[in-house]
Amino acid sequence: MAKVLTLLVLRILMNLLFIGWISLWIIKPTTLWIQSWHQAEDTIKHTFFGYYGLNFAVFSFPPIALSIIGLIYLSLLPQHHRPTRGGRSASITISRPAIINSFIGIMPCFEIIALFLFLLFLAWTFYVRVTSDFKKLTPVKTMNFNLWQLKYFRVATRFGLLAEACLSLLLFPVLRGLSMFRLLNIQFAASVKYHVWLGTGLIFFSLVHGGSTLFIWTITHHIEEEIWKWQRTGRVYVAGLISLVTGLLMGITSLPQIRRKKFEVFYYTHHLYIVFLVAFLFHAGDRHFYWVLPGIFLFGLDKILRIVQSRSESCILSARLFSCKAIELVLPKDPRLNYAPSSFIFVNIPVISQFQWHPFSITSSSSVDKHTLSVMIKCEGKWTNSVSNILEEAANSEKKISNIIVRVEGPYGPASVDFLRYDNLFLVTGGIGITPFLSILQELACKNRLKTPKRVQLVFAVRTVQELNMLLPVSSILFNPVNNLSLKLKVYITQERKHSNETRTLQEFLAQSQVQSIHLETDEDYSRFPIRGQESFILLATLVLITMLTFLGFLIGLTHFFIPSEHKNHSKSMKLATSGAMKTDKEKVPLWVPDLVIIVSYVIAITIGGLAATILQWRRQHREAPGLSKEEVKPEERNLTELILTAPIEDHEIHTGERPKLEEILLEFEMNLRGWSSVGVLVCGPEPMKEGVAPMCRQRRPQCCGVEDSGNKHMKMNLNFHSLNLVTCISAYLNIF
Repeated sequence: MAKVLTLLVLRILMNLLFIGWISLWIIKPTTLWIQSWHQAEDTIKHTFFGYYGLNFAVFSFPPIALSIIGLIYLSLLPQHHRPTRGGRSASITISRPAIINSFIGIMPCFEIIALFLFLLFLAWTFYVRVTSDFKKLTPVKTMNFNLWQLKYFRVATRFGLLAEACLSLLLFPVLRGLSMFRLLNIQFAASVKYHVWLGTGLIFFSLVHGGSTLFIWTITHHIEEEIWKWQRTGRVYVAGLISLVTGLLMGITSLPQIRRKKFEVFYYTHHLYIVFLVAFLFHAGDRHFYWVLPGIFLFGLDKILRIVQSRSESCILSARLFSCKAIELVLPKDPRLNYAPSSFIFVNIPVISQFQWHPFSITSSSSVDKHTLSVMIKCEGKWTNSVSNILEEAANSEKKISNIIVRVEGPYGPASVDFLRYDNLFLVTGGIGITPFLSILQELACKNRLKTPKRVQLVFAVRTVQELNMLLPVSSILFNPVNNLSLKLKVYITQERKHSNETRTLQEFLAQSQVQSIHLETDEDYSRFPIRGQESFILLATLVLITMLTFLGFLIGLTHFFIPSEHKNHSKSMKLATSGAMKTDKEKVPLWVPDLVIIVSYVIAITIGGLAATILQWRRQHREAPGLSKEEVKPEERNLTELILTAPIEDHEIHTGERPKLEEILLEFEMNLRGWSSVGVLVCGPEPMKEGVAPMCRQRRPQCCGVEDSGNKHMKMNLNFHSLNLVTCISAYLNIF
């Protein structure tokens, strides 16, 4: 009861912080807020915390605190908890596909609502700012603008605020270990598209802002005197130009036409985000930077934590080479490491490349395999083909190759096991998209589950018969169902012709599969090699708190040291400043000094956070994992051919030379169900496949199947669509962050 109450309190706190931070953005453009905020700054700037402490506390602290509380909340949840069946209606409603388009993709209701509200906020901010500017137009000093030029200049300036709003949210979707989208059960691979949307908005608004400003300066002949000087006060325009140019470079090289053909160009130019952010700080000033600081702060710490984790080495225990150019790698893991099905890891093999990291879906289940972790790789590129060549060399060489070192980051995955809440599952996939479903099927077959979906239909489309090899990791489940699991498989081989006399079953296909198993020898101590995963949520929350307090402490300390404070007597100093006998801080100190203080404080804080994470990682590596030995991590030897051929014949279907007619298959699946039932429709594959299945689940409606002998003519079906992202398909974006 106490734990439930604590979770409720934390949830209320998170909602209050989120609503409060959003409310600040909404009221920020109003005259009432501007006047009240100036008064608050004048009052607080003579205290120990100063205006910078106030800006951090009001604008930067809420999202960082939300991250800390969110991590504590996740630490208190049961391990990969299963959502309750009674409380799923609201979440199902907002996650149902609303827009299905080949250009936009599949957008659920909650994405449309969030996008509409964000665009409404941008329109509100722009309208309030521009109308306020037009009411009190004053000529710009040293510039002879006429009325239309002055209005256009003000409009261009306000477009910069819209770019700032996009930048403030830009880095939240690409957080991994510190991702707040996990609270909404949105996986990292799915949230990357929000980064793309925000980045597009940022480039557009920045281009209008910078281009319009340069246009006005050009026609009024002020461009040379404004753009090339580093202003002591006000805006630093040359920094704005640098930020605009680097942003355009990143935006142009992110276009699909360039990213897919020239990935290296995209990869290296995207690292200009450091130059972009520093230039933005010097251009906009410290007061504007506190709005965008939370995302930058959490992203920097998240990046450091991932670097620390990726320094640990593991090794390949064994591998299987399939005839369809797929590879299954088996890696050792700490038995205490648990992950949810459909999770993925990033893999680096130093012998191939020191810098390339590639994401792969995990095909094993931590509920079944306590000491090993498996991934499946499709050899379709230079790096993956190099992996295949190394393993083939190890298999064909008389000399045993040992210790193929790998580095692993992750696992990353959902906080809850959504598919367990449904009565039935309808799974659709194609090719290598089967990988997350291999993990899901093993989780469903685990005997430790109290309640799981009892009926599962898997539709698997492949090009050639060799690709059926990818079903071998779950062959025991396909032909020997456990835990009262009713699993039916329909396989469609699309690019092969069916011979008239061919009647082979799936068992015969798999029994004749050409698979080469490789076992790598190692004489090293296995306690050095297990994948241990990320730190616990509570330790991550502690690291964020320590880093935040360090940043705030250095920010206040360095500001007091480098920026002289005003006269201690506030009333006297204000009189002197008013009379002109005393200069204020802003006039004494160049504009770039407070900006530099923020950069130095940020670097020190992130460094201390990284050192703390390194110490925790070192302690974990030197703490003996319970029950970890060479015998336990050694892969289990299984005679798959004997297992498959001796298994009872199951009602699995193979269709050669056909494409799956998904609507007919789904209708047939519904006809075999009894009474009211919820069906989770999970799709992992190319976008056209997802766009074909999503319309079937768009509307929540009863299905009348008309089965006279079933006794349930009016059978109510609740179809709930879920799109699983195949991480190898979006690795171009995942590799950057």
